[in-house]
Amino acid sequence: MVATEVILPQLGLTQEEGTIVRWLVAEGARVVKGEPLFEVMTDKATVEVEAPASGVLLRILVPEGGTVPVAAPIALIGEPEQARSAPTAGAAPADAAAGRTGPPPARPAAAGPAPAAPGAAGAAPRIKISPRARALAASHGVDIRALAGSGPGGRIIERDVQQALAARAAIAPAAKPVAAAPPPVASRMRAIIARRMMESVRTTAQLTLTTEVDMAEAVRLRDEVGPELERREGVHLSYTDLVVRATAIALREHPGMNARWEGEGVRRLPEVHIGVAVALDQGLLVPVVRHADRATLAQISAAVRDLSGRARAMALRPDEMQGGTFTVTNLGMFDVDAFTPILNSPEAAILGVGRLHRKPLAVGDRVEIRPAMVLSLTFDHRVVDGAPAAQFLQRIKHLLEHPYLLLLP
Repeated sequence: MVATEVILPQLGLTQEEGTIVRWLVAEGARVVKGEPLFEVMTDKATVEVEAPASGVLLRILVPEGGTVPVAAPIALIGEPEQARSAPTAGAAPADAAAGRTGPPPARPAAAGPAPAAPGAAGAAPRIKISPRARALAASHGVDIRALAGSGPGGRIIERDVQQALAARAAIAPAAKPVAAAPPPVASRMRAIIARRMMESVRTTAQLTLTTEVDMAEAVRLRDEVGPELERREGVHLSYTDLVVRATAIALREHPGMNARWEGEGVRRLPEVHIGVAVALDQGLLVPVVRHADRATLAQISAAVRDLSGRARAMALRPDEMQGGTFTVTNLGMFDVDAFTPILNSPEAAILGVGRLHRKPLAVGDRVEIRPAMVLSLTFDHRVVDGAPAAQFLQRIKHLLEHPYLLLLP
């Protein structure tokens, strides 16, 4: 019987490499197929990867902090008698990277035995905790063994650590935690975001259009229909939900905006999958609402709340951050009036949402104080021209100013 080779999976269409953040099982410990084996930082997020087979973790070939290309072997799973013939740590990734152009991926200087991880023989059971919660606990000296997880399956999430910190502060308000250096994972995410943003600006022809929306009717709809949706469907309607729904309808009616530049031409995409940007301390995640044009307002609201919550807890699955065809990003909660969003490549457009605020607006022949909001549409001029992009933005504006249209199928 041959040992099973664990390879670094491709968790996104644009992913070329990944960094091993943490091994969740130690060498020599038994693993079960489908259980979390390691955490990896990709160009999208930090995610847990499951074991591809059951057996003993014979060798860890890439230690924590090591970066290797997609499909490189990083560990071996088999039975104890196969351990003698298994390659030593660091050998396989070096071979896998040999065919890559450019400099080899960075790794720690020494690739000695992997550090002990929960789950090893004689050790305490592995604690289920999100990467974000683990980093927060480590930076403030919180013992995660004393925490009760409120996430799925008893998983400890960031909220649980925050509650422990609040309780500690209440008991000893004078004691202030010592500020810790940003964890390496945060630095890695920042570097990835920087690279992707520069690539987006350098490789696309970006142009931004803005328009102001009279949100009086949208506010009325939310005040009147929102409580009923909450009672019937259990969803709390937000203005972001209204914008996502209006954008989905507009994309269905303007398929030229639901496209991307591929090779030497434009490819229109058959499905409407809208990403909703979620800001984290370490950076930005964009979970995707799939088939948004087919979803009702209540379904979109439920999906956005669920995805955003799990994004903040770093508990998204890799597939929930892939395949977006358009992105909505909202900075209104930070009192931003308007901004110029950068394309989330390879998507051809992104919609920026400013704050909702009251201001004088012309209503017929009179001036009234009404709620207004600025929308900023950045698009790739290689894919679409200014006039059709303006018509698309105009349609979103019309739908938000006549929001009862959002309730139609």
